[in-house]
Amino acid sequence: MKNLLTLLALFSFSLTIYAQNGDVLDKEKLFDFYQSQRYADAAQYLKSIYGDAPDDFKTLSQIGYCFLMAGNNVEAEKFYSKAYTLQPLNLPILFSLGSISSKRGNTEKAKRYYGEVVKIDSNNFSVYKLLANMYSSPKEDSVRLIYLLKANKINPLEGDVAVDLAEVHSGYQQYEKAYDVLDIAIKGDSDNLVLQRAKLPIANQLKRYAEVITSGEKLLKDGADAGVIKDVAKAYYYTKKYQKAIDLFKMLEAAAMQNEATLYYTSLSYRALKNYAQAATYTKKTIDEAISPNTSSYYSLLGLVYEENNQLTLAGAAYKKGLQFKIVPTLYYRMAVFYDTRMKQPGNALKYYMLYLKSKPSLLNDKEEIKFTKDRIAQLNLTD
Repeated sequence: MKNLLTLLALFSFSLTIYAQNGDVLDKEKLFDFYQSQRYADAAQYLKSIYGDAPDDFKTLSQIGYCFLMAGNNVEAEKFYSKAYTLQPLNLPILFSLGSISSKRGNTEKAKRYYGEVVKIDSNNFSVYKLLANMYSSPKEDSVRLIYLLKANKINPLEGDVAVDLAEVHSGYQQYEKAYDVLDIAIKGDSDNLVLQRAKLPIANQLKRYAEVITSGEKLLKDGADAGVIKDVAKAYYYTKKYQKAIDLFKMLEAAAMQNEATLYYTSLSYRALKNYAQAATYTKKTIDEAISPNTSSYYSLLGLVYEENNQLTLAGAAYKKGLQFKIVPTLYYRMAVFYDTRMKQPGNALKYYMLYLKSKPSLLNDKEEIKFTKDRIAQLNLTD
């Protein structure tokens, strides 16, 4: 309520009571629109009083604000842009136009508005944070780093910037810098679990395993976060507490959150315990996890490309390579047709036609291929 009264005071009392058409602004009606968050109605009401093109800065910014809060970015930008022509150094207007441009996908335009804010106020934390978020691709990390460093210098205790800055430092393998950034932020907010989670993998990189285990175990009491489990398990592995590492890695596997790395460390842990049977099992799981389930299909496509380019030796090798990763009915069919029509090797063709049927192709989706295969097997058998 207090905020709404303040907002109304800032805007409505600064407006001219009598508008261009002589209508009087009903402050209570406008306040009711704000109180019930009917910002679109408030914008239309103000337009009905002041028209579509008022020349007063306060009026323009108020109507722009109403449209912005109503989610009408097109109209909001129109009124804010007019306000900008009157006061191009106004920070709230620049922030609003930057935000609208960003929401509408015009990142370069947003950068220009935020860049103007920097020229006016070089110690503005918010604008550096916003600019950092505008450079999100790995190729732009060097620029992002500049803005994150500026924001962090102004407010080293702000958690979001600390996490982002630590991430960029880690990307450059500057783990000590990343650790220090998070350490300072955590000292200012010791209950911030996001900061604590972000610190674990960096502490692992710095071989501060005891810290990872102590902090990580406390975090696990608040919930089984997959990232925390992985980091604590790795710390247990490096401190030669292999069974504890295995127990945690298996928690990830039970929740279907395992990956190549977690399976690999599980295998290493079993090997360290001389449980070679389980070590072999998890090494195979690691290999399976590392290989894309589509690899055989990719080799099938490669073989087809070679075949169409009359590179028959390469085509045959690609088809066979695909079978080493996964048995796919389509790949057997391709090989059968390849040996039948391109290589003129009926013996090999018959073998792969048979393997195709044994691999249980889809009766619904592959019915034409199945029929052709059965007919062709009969023909080849008659030839023999």
